[in-house]
Amino acid sequence: MTTSAPDLKDLLRSAQLPALPQSAIRLLELSQNPDNGPVEFAIPIEADPGLTGQVLKFVNSSYFGFAREINSVKLAITLVGIRTIKNFALWSAVFSLMPNPRCGPFDLKSLWQDSLRRALFARNFGKLLGMKDAEECFAAALLQDMAIPLLAKEIPQRYLKLFQDRSDGTERLSDLEQTSFGWTHADAAALMCRSWSLPEEFATLIEAHCHLDELVAAGGKFPGKLAVALSALLPAASDKEWTDRERFVATFNQLVVGKGTTAPRFLAEVDNAFTEFAPVLRLATPAKTLALYLEDVIAQV
Repeated sequence: MTTSAPDLKDLLRSAQLPALPQSAIRLLELSQNPDNGPVEFAIPIEADPGLTGQVLKFVNSSYFGFAREINSVKLAITLVGIRTIKNFALWSAVFSLMPNPRCGPFDLKSLWQDSLRRALFARNFGKLLGMKDAEECFAAALLQDMAIPLLAKEIPQRYLKLFQDRSDGTERLSDLEQTSFGWTHADAAALMCRSWSLPEEFATLIEAHCHLDELVAAGGKFPGKLAVALSALLPAASDKEWTDRERFVATFNQLVVGKGTTAPRFLAEVDNAFTEFAPVLRLATPAKTLALYLEDVIAQV
């Protein structure tokens, strides 16, 4: 007996997505007016003591490397930019809302480890492709898999089978979802973005992250989407082997011709950035770095 595929919109509706915190909603509202600056953006952040602490910890992390401690939200916004602080606040809010379903091998902390690595990769790669500001790439890559825990909570038996069929990374979860349901977690995450009224660019970047081949064929017209989609090929921290590494390296090399870097060097930079950034999100460093995953095939490239 074949089990029918659940309708994605009905599934998300029944999941009853929690509301974003008021501080995040106010930041989104402020973003609609380009005349708003650090003073206006500092107000909703300072009204939320938890968010204030997170923002100051973020700005004072070794990732930015400021010589002196920053103890003012307004100064923090002035130094690192409105977009950076806004995106940090938004994905911190989303981070706090995700459920942790009991579903076989699924582990929420591992998912966020993977997401942070992909976010750091996407931001750096977007800049490498010539983007002046790749903060949207960072936020979209960080949130690209945010629907997975929610979907696993709503239909645990279906996702348990998908996680098992994924077989340590030999199958892509998005391919299995498309075959089983006719939609993917990328489609679900984009719908979640829109239901929360997050910037539309987040939704479009996220829903394209399973379509790397089409984006490459477009000849670099969409560098942000390319950066997020290529980040999706990085291995999960729980994978013993990197099944997509040959495809990743071939695509990476095709896109960076003449840009003065190599896959080993670039991934080592992402690993270093993760080590500096992870304490901000209270994440442990994965046992195996991206550089180590790559070492097995360097001689073949």
